[in-house]
Amino acid sequence: MITNFNQLFEELKAKGICKRMIAAWGVDSHTIEAASLASDMGFVKVTLVGDCDLIAKVCEECKIDMGKFQVVDIKDELKAVAEAVRMVHDGEGDVLMKGLCSTDKFLRAILNKEVGLLPPKGLLSHVGVIENPNYHKLIFITDMAVIPAPDFRQKVKMAGFVTGVARSFGIAMPKIAFIAASEQMLDSMPACIEGAMLAKMCDRGQIKAIGDGPLALDVAIDEESVQIKKLQSPVAGDADCLLFPNIESANVFWKTNSKLAVGVRQAGFLVGTKVPCILASRADSVDVKLNSIASAVMSVK
Repeated sequence: MITNFNQLFEELKAKGICKRMIAAWGVDSHTIEAASLASDMGFVKVTLVGDCDLIAKVCEECKIDMGKFQVVDIKDELKAVAEAVRMVHDGEGDVLMKGLCSTDKFLRAILNKEVGLLPPKGLLSHVGVIENPNYHKLIFITDMAVIPAPDFRQKVKMAGFVTGVARSFGIAMPKIAFIAASEQMLDSMPACIEGAMLAKMCDRGQIKAIGDGPLALDVAIDEESVQIKKLQSPVAGDADCLLFPNIESANVFWKTNSKLAVGVRQAGFLVGTKVPCILASRADSVDVKLNSIASAVMSVK
């Protein structure tokens, strides 16, 4: 089982995994630096789709050998994004990465009905991976970026997505916590009711995971809280995956980790698409983008 990002890099190297990654409007320094590091580590072959002059300038400034990349020279941002998605759609890439382009342009291309990457009647969602030195293993969370207020059927699919990513990291039977404001069964809170229903689906094999809910965040990830509250649960205090009730709670958890917890490392990418699609913020660090590339590569089916 992979418990941190350094182990992930070592596992990719040990297994000789190398995938084709296409970066849409990959003209910024953070994207190019992360792609360069991933290429040097050997787990991706990189194609940058964008303005060749801008790419050359960044490579010169960052002292990166531009020859390690395949470059598709397209001067227009929107056309570059569309071409990157088309290439992946046509089987020329295993992973798609967002470069300096805006999120709305990136998602619009992915959702294109003719050459996009979302299967018919599919669900687009997002999985984040967090390495926090205060927790004994990686935490896989969903959904802090795409679905504002998931309904029950969407939560079932999201649970399948996040546990599927966890399995790709070597966790044979992931433990998933369905997060609510309380671990008590309170009929006034929809998240509590749905958490209990999702946990029962895990019990009956409808979701392939060990699940429990509702669980408050403290008992989901803190063994001392479990003991104090005398909670009996196969998941509490040792969760691999956290499914949050809405985008606000997941997003706050993600950003609290990134801004207030020292030593945290993160990764994130879109799921539900034909291939993993890295939706990193334009402001994300090189480390976050490198971790995201590695995590996406590891989850390629």
